[in-house]
Amino acid sequence: MAGSALVNAETRGRIAELARSLNYSINIGAQNLRLGHNNTVAVIVPYDPHTRQHLSDPFFLSLIGSVADALTERGHDMLLTRVDADRLDQAAQVFHTGRAMGIVLVGQWHHHDQLNSMAVQGVPFVVWGAQLPQQLYATVGGDNLAGGRLATAHLLAGGAKRVLFMGDPALPEIGQRREGWLAAHADVGLAPDAALSRAVPFVTERIQQEIATVLQQGLAFDALFAASDLMAMTAVSALRQRGVRVPEDVRVVGYDDIALAEHFHPPLSTVRQPIADAGQALVQSLLSQLAGERCRSVQLATTLVVRDSSGPARPG
Repeated sequence: MAGSALVNAETRGRIAELARSLNYSINIGAQNLRLGHNNTVAVIVPYDPHTRQHLSDPFFLSLIGSVADALTERGHDMLLTRVDADRLDQAAQVFHTGRAMGIVLVGQWHHHDQLNSMAVQGVPFVVWGAQLPQQLYATVGGDNLAGGRLATAHLLAGGAKRVLFMGDPALPEIGQRREGWLAAHADVGLAPDAALSRAVPFVTERIQQEIATVLQQGLAFDALFAASDLMAMTAVSALRQRGVRVPEDVRVVGYDDIALAEHFHPPLSTVRQPIADAGQALVQSLLSQLAGERCRSVQLATTLVVRDSSGPARPG
């Protein structure tokens, strides 16, 4: 069936006829596993049942597209799948079963330890995420600390005195963005009110509820730094419903610079993630591992994109 020259033509013909009668076909995946010729990379986006963040999230789609382009350029196939965000170590199965030669995992979520365990097993993989202490695996990610600092410094320079931060700092990338929020205040000799840091997951209802709670409590704030563009957009809509104007009453900056940010009303100021470079860096990191090189983490630069939602600069 594999076309070996060691099999004579008569025997090959009988086997081929028998295969046709049984509707048999070669399992390419199993053949690749046996021969060591697997050409597929698994791209895994964990599913968090608590936040129900969908694969249709614009940031996920942009990152997946970037990885797909980088793999195609190098002649590799892509397998897109999901695992439970609480069991990230299950991602290793796609490698152990021979379905993929390596893995690109989108996000660390809450289980840095499980990823370290995968690395100890020798699973070739790279993670889109933050660099963390005692990390045994490779990551590629934007400079979240610098991004958070840029966003907050912009709001403070524009005259804001009380910048609300929204996002779940238990997630490594978001935690670093919050550190940037703190650092920007320290840069100008300020210590933000602890009540201005709001731990909010990426769930529309929870974001809306948090805005309602903040306003009901009478917590004063004149600017908002949201940990993602979708969070920022949801917050802006919730503020509008309660008569709060953006940017006249509250200046807003998001994070990611998804395509919709430019077309939102008002156009959203945001921190741009280097998505075009991300796919190339993720794929190169994985292929380097497969070539036997030591895995190295890569941090990509983030930049501030100023639009109308953060308003024109005014004296402090």
